[in-house]
Amino acid sequence: MTKVQATAIGFIAIGLWALLALFTVGTAPVPPLQLNALCFAIGGSIGLVWLVLSGGLGQLKTIPLSVYAFGTAGLFGYHFIYFTALRLAPPAEASLIAYLWPLLIVVFSGLLPGEHLRKLHVLGAAIAFVGAAMIVLRGGQAGGIGGASALPGYALAFLCALIWSGYSLISRRLGAVPTAAVVVYCLATAVLSLGAHLAMEETRWPTAPLGWLAVIGLGVGPVGIAFFTWDIGVKKGDIQLLGTTSYAAPLLSTLAMIAAGATAASPILVLAAALITAGALVAAWASRPR
Repeated sequence: MTKVQATAIGFIAIGLWALLALFTVGTAPVPPLQLNALCFAIGGSIGLVWLVLSGGLGQLKTIPLSVYAFGTAGLFGYHFIYFTALRLAPPAEASLIAYLWPLLIVVFSGLLPGEHLRKLHVLGAAIAFVGAAMIVLRGGQAGGIGGASALPGYALAFLCALIWSGYSLISRRLGAVPTAAVVVYCLATAVLSLGAHLAMEETRWPTAPLGWLAVIGLGVGPVGIAFFTWDIGVKKGDIQLLGTTSYAAPLLSTLAMIAAGATAASPILVLAAALITAGALVAAWASRPR
């Protein structure tokens, strides 16, 4: 596989993640842990079929248990918190805050050995956080976006950004680990989610065929194929190009929500999306090759 091909495969993940919030809204009233279990069971099963057909099952024996634990914790933690955030706060706004992860990847990578945190990194972070703050501050006002009751959801969405940026940065250091490991990440996350769901939640199923389609769509796309294509892209493709392109994810996600009628195109929402995207692009410019 060439670098160009791997990069193109990585782009698929970015497009699929732009649908994550929209599909999540469609799965209501399924609780977060149950949704985790369903979606990751679908995504892991797809990966397992791929390994069987490609003859790659043997690769799983060569991967350390510590790597499996890391990947499972990342996927389980992020998506449980993400699904919860979108249940506690307006989904478009919470999703925008969660999509601060591309920016955090750029900023935190500047703190790694051999990297440098430049002034434009700080400027980009400031611009993007202004966009996130617009959502949170307005949400905390009476009559704002979701009211004060939405603030816990916004806090969880920001935690999502921290988790996924950390997961992605550590994954870059595990470049020798085959993509087959993602199958175990997904299946282990499904098992953990099922156990936690049975212990903590009341089982609730989608109330309409569209809800079931949303669950299947999540499992096949944003919570399935996307992880495999992203893993290939970041390990074998142009990571800088992929990172820069991922900064369009919050804007694409917001546009998808508006186009589907899941949220209104309010001036605050559009401006916040533009600021978060612009801040990430400024940070990307700071990370360009010298």
